[in-house]
Amino acid sequence: MAWHSSIISVLSFRTNPGLKHRIISKIIQKRQDHMSRYSKKKTVSPETQDEALAIAKANQRPGQSKEQTRLIAQGIQKGIDQYKKKQKSKSRELDKKLKKAQQENVSENKVEIKETVTYRQHWLPWLLLVLSWLAAGFYFFGG
Repeated sequence: MAWHSSIISVLSFRTNPGLKHRIISKIIQKRQDHMSRYSKKKTVSPETQDEALAIAKANQRPGQSKEQTRLIAQGIQKGIDQYKKKQKSKSRELDKKLKKAQQENVSENKVEIKETVTYRQHWLPWLLLVLSWLAAGFYFFGG
């Protein structure tokens, strides 16, 4: 807030009141945009409003005023919003359970996989070793 007042005090020294007015209005608009962006009140979709109004008009009693119909439509709209929220939460819970089940299946699959490492050596080096020992034995003892 301090920088807002400093800008206003700097602008008060200027002789152009139109510029001062435009800058102040821009500052106020940015603040309102910021506040509306982070407000907790959520807007209702126009489809929900139309649907609620159609339901209220379909069930309208003879002699019922427009104000009463509008209030009924707001109640129906709140009911639709609550239903949608409940369905979204159920969907989120179901997604969480599905994800958890998939993770458990993946972990079970990891447990079932056994890696066995077998070293297969070629037979030629062993054959040459045996032949060299036999040749050395014949040379020293046989010959």
